[in-house]
Amino acid sequence: MFVAAGSSRADEWPSRPIRVMIPLSPGSAADVVPRIVFEQLQGPLGQPAIAENRPGASGTIAARAVATADPDGYTLLAHSTAHVISPSTVANIPYDPIKDFTAIAPLGNLPLVLVISPSKNIKTIQELVALGKQRPLTFGSIGVGSPIHLAFERLRLSAGFQEQAIPFKGAPEAVLEVVTGRIDVYYSPVSAALPLIRDGKLLALAVSSPERVASLPDVPTTVEAGYANSSYQFWIGLFAPAKTPRDVVNRLNAEVQKAVQVPAVRERFAQIGVQPMTMSVEQFDKFVKSELSLNAELANAAGLVPQ
Repeated sequence: MFVAAGSSRADEWPSRPIRVMIPLSPGSAADVVPRIVFEQLQGPLGQPAIAENRPGASGTIAARAVATADPDGYTLLAHSTAHVISPSTVANIPYDPIKDFTAIAPLGNLPLVLVISPSKNIKTIQELVALGKQRPLTFGSIGVGSPIHLAFERLRLSAGFQEQAIPFKGAPEAVLEVVTGRIDVYYSPVSAALPLIRDGKLLALAVSSPERVASLPDVPTTVEAGYANSSYQFWIGLFAPAKTPRDVVNRLNAEVQKAVQVPAVRERFAQIGVQPMTMSVEQFDKFVKSELSLNAELANAAGLVPQ
C-alpha cells in the first residue's frame, strides 16, 4: 500500500505505482481478471499496479474508498456488474455509481452457464422451461441481488417459468447441490462448471452471454434458444474517481484496449471463461448507464428492495 499524493500533471502520469481497489476476495474471477490486465499494463505504463482487496457490503466499501479518493489517476476501482446493482439492493448507498465515478474501460464479460444434473432427464433449456411452467424450478442463489441472481431473473422473465431461490454461501456449495440433484439448476461461472460438464456430472443447457462461449461451442445462448431479451452480461470494468484528468482516462482506456487483445492475455482469459470486451470511454460510459437502468428494472421485477 501507499499513500496517495496530491494531483499531478496528466502528462507526467504515472510517476508512481497505481492502487487498484477490488471489492471481492482474492481468487474470484472479478479479482483475477484485473490482475491479469494490470500485469500486462506494467510495461506500457512503466509502473506496477498494487491490488487491494476490500470485500464486504456488496462491494460498497471498496467503491466508497475510490469515490472519495483524490482524482489523480492513482486510485482505481475494478468492479463488476454489482457496481450498478447496488443502488437497487443496498439501502443508503454512500455514493452515486455514475456521478462519483469516471467509467474508464471494460475488461471482460464472464458468461454464466445454466447447468443441471443429468439425473433430471432434462436435455434442453426448452424442456427445463416447460418443467418450470408446471412447478417452480429450484435454483442456487449466492446472494439476493447478485449478478447470478439477476441473470436468472432475466431468463425467468423472458421464458415465463416459476422459480424458487435456494440460498447458498458460495458457488461451490451451489454447484454440488446441482450435481447431487437436490436443486434443479444453477447459473454458474463457466470456469467453475466446465470440469464437471466435461466429466459428465453436469449438463450445460445454455449460456447467458450474447455470444457463444469458446470452451462450450455447442451450447446455445439463451437468445438463440428462443428467449428474447434474456441475455445477461456479468462484466468487469475499470473506474476512477469523478474529475480524474481526461487524458489520464483516455490513456488508460487505450492501454486496456490493447492489453485485452494480447494473445497471452486472451489465452489466460479463455482458461477462466472470460470474453474480452473493448469500448471507448464514451461507449463504456453509455454502457454503464444502460446497465444501471437494466438492473434496476430487473431488481424491481424480482421484487427486490434495498436493505
